[in-house]
Amino acid sequence: MKLFLAGTAATTGWPEPGCPCASCAGLPAGHRRPFELVVDGLVRFPFDDVPRGYQILADGHGLEGPDGTRLLYAPQDMAATPDVPYDVVLVDPLDRPERIGLLRRAGLVADRTQVVAVGLDHRVRSEEELSRRLALWRVQGVPDGTTLDTALPAPSAQEQPRRALLLGGSRSGKSAEAELRLAADPYVTYVATGSRGEGDGEWAARVRAHRERRPAHWATVETTDLAGTIRAATTPLLVDGLGTWLAAVFDEHGAWDGDRAPVDGRCDELEAAWRGTSRRIVAVSDEVGMGVVPATASGRAFRDALGRLNECLAAESEDVALVVAGRLLRL
Repeated sequence: MKLFLAGTAATTGWPEPGCPCASCAGLPAGHRRPFELVVDGLVRFPFDDVPRGYQILADGHGLEGPDGTRLLYAPQDMAATPDVPYDVVLVDPLDRPERIGLLRRAGLVADRTQVVAVGLDHRVRSEEELSRRLALWRVQGVPDGTTLDTALPAPSAQEQPRRALLLGGSRSGKSAEAELRLAADPYVTYVATGSRGEGDGEWAARVRAHRERRPAHWATVETTDLAGTIRAATTPLLVDGLGTWLAAVFDEHGAWDGDRAPVDGRCDELEAAWRGTSRRIVAVSDEVGMGVVPATASGRAFRDALGRLNECLAAESEDVALVVAGRLLRL
């Protein structure tokens, strides 16, 4: 089966005519044309009427060719019903990249499946940022006018770093970036290290916003036994975050005004688990070294302890980045 993608953009194209946004302003007119697909030079999408030898699948969203190759166009509102893997899946990844994880979880996308991005537009700020995200999600991006030959092997997906540490200040976008990294994985465990916010309306609202933003099919573990959770992990982990974990450890050991040796021991235990993990892990931490000097001795002790922890984990990470105003700066 040969797929000719005459256009790979959303219905208005990218850039959208007359749109003044930064994404559209940076591209020439007609950069990406509205989505248009022709299969084997015979069958156009949508698959309403097909020649002999072709079979319509998935309520008109899929097609099986005479050679048995299976193609799926997965719209935003399509349920990921368990099925056997398709050879090619065309998907719009920008609004809800977790849909790719659901397709993988349901078995529609396997390791051999070519997942190709279509429906692209100014929801992403540039082609460079699009390429970065598609690599994270193991999705192939192609220009308009590309012919995909399913008889040829699919391009190898870029291997993702096993350990990633994302640093940033308050409201920097570091948690959203961490979630973006694992959005297309079929199984993820979100490790919440902070309190639920009982009695603190502002904190409870922040916890609720994080919970509503992350994919519903992710598992959640609320714990301060971070080292044990990492050692026992059977899925990729997202740890959010190290600052709240360290504050909880200070509380547990009465270390704000007392002996801080137990805190150092817990940090050493976490570093050993981080170094030895065989699972993919993305952790979020606060960058505390660029603000004002804390006014209290306990505040300075916490700042110093978190700074040392960040430094130790960064030394054992394949990928470390600082997130500022939602932008990523690799370190």
